[in-house]
Amino acid sequence: MKNLLLIVPMLHQGGFEKVCVQTARLLADDYRVTILIFSSKDINYDVTGLDVVDIDIPSEKGTLRKVRNVLRRVRRVRAFKKERHIDLTYSFGATANYVNVFSGGPGRIVTGLRCSTDMEMPRQVRLFCRRSDQVISCSKEIARELRTGYGYTRSTVICNPLDAARVRSMAQEPVADWPYGENAEVVSTMARDDRIKALWHLVKGFYLVQKTRPQARLVILGAGRYTALKQLASDLGIAEKVFFTGVRTNPFPYVAKSTLYCLPSNHEGFPNALLEAMALGKPVVAADCRTGPREIVLSDTEYEELLRKAPDGSSIREAVDGSYGVLVPDMDPEPDTDASHITKEDECLGGQIARLLADPALLARYGRAGSARAADYTPERYRETLKAALDGIIAGGRKAGAGGKDPQNTANDPQNSGKGGARP
Repeated sequence: MKNLLLIVPMLHQGGFEKVCVQTARLLADDYRVTILIFSSKDINYDVTGLDVVDIDIPSEKGTLRKVRNVLRRVRRVRAFKKERHIDLTYSFGATANYVNVFSGGPGRIVTGLRCSTDMEMPRQVRLFCRRSDQVISCSKEIARELRTGYGYTRSTVICNPLDAARVRSMAQEPVADWPYGENAEVVSTMARDDRIKALWHLVKGFYLVQKTRPQARLVILGAGRYTALKQLASDLGIAEKVFFTGVRTNPFPYVAKSTLYCLPSNHEGFPNALLEAMALGKPVVAADCRTGPREIVLSDTEYEELLRKAPDGSSIREAVDGSYGVLVPDMDPEPDTDASHITKEDECLGGQIARLLADPALLARYGRAGSARAADYTPERYRETLKAALDGIIAGGRKAGAGGKDPQNTANDPQNSGKGGARP
C-alpha cells in the first residue's frame, strides 16, 4: 500500500479543508493516508480515526516572518516525507502548495489550484505547474484558464465530493435558536466574514427584497464578527430581519428551514455550500464569479453557450435562468457598506430573489432540479476518479509542464460525463 500525504494549512473552516478531510476518509482503504497541518488551532472538522500530524508552525504577520515560516515548514515537511517514505504528496491551497513544491520528492508532487484567487498570481501559477507532477483543479474554469493563459494542458479536473445523504440526515437535527415563524420567507447563505464572500451585496439586495416581501428574512451562517455587515443592516433599518448565527458545526438544519439559498461571492473555486443547499432541495441564486457557480447551475449546453459568447470566461451581464438555478452577474469586489449606495448589481440580486419568492411553482421546480443536480457529485465517483489519477501519477506519469501534448483531463466533471444531470 502506497503512502499518501495530504497537506493543508489548518482544519478550522473552509471548502478545501473539508475536501481534504473527505479525501483522507475516502482513500483510507487505498493508501496509508496522513494529513499534515501547520497548526491545530480551532480544528472544526471531525478527524477521528485519521492520522493527523501537526508540525506546529502557525502563520505569522510580516514579510520576513512569512518567508522564515515557509523555510521552516519546507525543512520540516522535507524531513517528514523522507521519514515516512511518502510516495505522493497532494497539497490543498497556495500556502500548502509552496511548501509541497519546495520540499520536493522523493515521491510525486501534486498541487491543487482550487479557487479563482489562486489564479491571480501568474508567477505563482507557473511555479506550481513547473514543479508539480500534476495539477488538480476542482473547476473547469480554472483548467480552461491554465490551458488558454499558460499553455498548460495537464490539469486534472476533479469536482468536490458531496455526500447528499449525509447532508440531508444532518439537516434533520432540531434548531433551538430559530428566530422566525412559519410564514417567514427565509433567504440563507453560508459564508465566513470575508470580503471575497461579498455579503454586503446580499444585505443590500435583501433590503430591496423585504420592501416588497415584508415577510422575508435573512440568515447568515459562518465564522466572524460581521461588524460592518451588522452596522449596514442597522443603517438600512433591517437589523431585526437579519440573523447572524455565528459558527455552527452543523449548519444544515438552518439551511433546511430556509426558503431559498443565495451565494453572492466574487471569488470561489467549487462552492461546496451551494451544492449542499441544492442537496437540501433549496432553489439557488448565485453570482457568476470567476469560477464555480456557472458550472453547477447551468447545464453542459448552457455552459458551452456562455463560453461561445465569451471565450475569455467573463461574467454574464444580466441574470440567466439556468437549468439548476439562477445566475446573476458577478459582484463588485470592493467592500461597500454605505447604506445610501445601492448598485445595479444589488438591484439585480434582490430582484431575482424577490422574483423566485413570489413564484411558488418556480421555487419548487428549482428545488427539484437542484436536488437532482447535487446527486451528480457523489463521494464514490470522486474516490474512483481521484484514485485513478493518483495511481497514474505514482506509476510514473511524466512531469507536467506548460505546452504538454496530453489532453486536458476532466475526469470527475459531470458535464463531461455524458450524463448532464436532470433538467427542471
